[in-house]
Amino acid sequence: MNMKTPPDFDSFARSVNRRSFLTQSAYGLGGMALASLMEKAYSAAAVVPNDHGMRGVLSKLHFPPKAKRVIHLCMAGGPSHLETLDWKPELRRLDGQAFPESFTKGQQLAQLQGSVLKARGPICDFSKHGANGIEISNHFPEMATIADEMCVIRSMQTEQINHDTAHAFMNTGSIIKGRPSMGSWLLYGLGSDTQDLPGFVVLTSQGGNGAQPVSARQWSSGVLPSKFQGIQFQAKGDPVHYLGNPDGYCQSTQRQVVEEVNRLNGLLEEDRVDPEIQTRIAQYEMAFRMQSSVPDLTDMSKEPPSMLEKYGVKRPGDGSFASNCLLARRMAERGVRMIQLYHRGWDHHGDIAGGIKEAAGACDKPVAALISDLKQRGMLDDTLVLWGGEFGRTPMGQGSGRDHHILAFSVFMAGGGVKPGTYGATDELGYRSVENVVSVHDLHATMLKLLGIDHRQLTVKFQGLDVRLTGIAGQAVDRIIA
Repeated sequence: MNMKTPPDFDSFARSVNRRSFLTQSAYGLGGMALASLMEKAYSAAAVVPNDHGMRGVLSKLHFPPKAKRVIHLCMAGGPSHLETLDWKPELRRLDGQAFPESFTKGQQLAQLQGSVLKARGPICDFSKHGANGIEISNHFPEMATIADEMCVIRSMQTEQINHDTAHAFMNTGSIIKGRPSMGSWLLYGLGSDTQDLPGFVVLTSQGGNGAQPVSARQWSSGVLPSKFQGIQFQAKGDPVHYLGNPDGYCQSTQRQVVEEVNRLNGLLEEDRVDPEIQTRIAQYEMAFRMQSSVPDLTDMSKEPPSMLEKYGVKRPGDGSFASNCLLARRMAERGVRMIQLYHRGWDHHGDIAGGIKEAAGACDKPVAALISDLKQRGMLDDTLVLWGGEFGRTPMGQGSGRDHHILAFSVFMAGGGVKPGTYGATDELGYRSVENVVSVHDLHATMLKLLGIDHRQLTVKFQGLDVRLTGIAGQAVDRIIA
């Protein structure tokens, strides 16, 4: 069998026969158990390479696609909707007064549980922008200039109140470890449009206040083969460690090593059916091609100074969110399917006034530049941009900041077939989403539909169950789809 011959479950089951049991006795009955426990991998192994990258398992899309790729701008830490995209004048009027118990009685809070709750009004002003009059915090003057591209969802809710599990839920639709991230699902379903770069790339940056850690499980392939996992590039210095050859080791010698390793892996693949062997072969080839493609990707010497200024890049590759945004556009041009940029700087339990100013200052200009740049290049129509965090913040004060909040938060999308404007609403104090409530599962279902996928039909078998990004829930929000 070779890489273009997809294996199936029956062939794997037959491979675990008496001969292989005896020859691989070190694995004992565990090898037999593996045949039933790893059923999830065999349909996934049907993903084979094509002339432009890696073909996905979906031979035909369920809907006409409006987007080809996703750029997820993850504001890690939980940005306050009350200082970003959801203006609440009534909350400002109540500033410093007792927060009405009718809103909070019996509700789950994070660190404020059992505390005396006082209303905290928005610490900044809002203005209306664009043809739809979207109210945007004055901390985001640059994002306000692209208001006509923004679809603001003000009625998000999530189920997880702590950072790591909330990130996992936003990325995988589950808090169970081993579930694939949304980028892995896109690669699995659609494949990639590049042979020279990973189809799913992650970059991180950090602000000075509220920098929560982000774990690698947020871009894991979970129960899918590891070829679908996100690849983290370093935002500062060499983007990929050990990418170059050692001194005295030429390209032709490296090519011979790769070919010999792949030949040996091919012999192993003939003896057993294991999707991870295909992954190893593909990754050796990818690593070899990346020796040329990654330096070209990160070489911004051909970007005019005006473009660096547009994004607010002081020095390319300096680890900033601005540099990462420009790199994201370059990745999108080269066929990367899913690009995630995490900016760690939004966990404002204290000094929210200073924290919001700093976080917005780092992200406002690059976000606006990325969206306007994509539009100018004719790429915004088929690129879906998602901006937002893992949850919101309480309308009650916590010291000089705000606590975690799951009943209301805001995100926005741009491009990729969404309608500009606003959708949904929270109550007058911003405590709970009350109009056209959107769950994380709904958001995932909508994103997949914009890419031509019915979320109910993109599944993989694992331990006898059909695993999917949206679990057993989710409904696409058709009213925000153009």
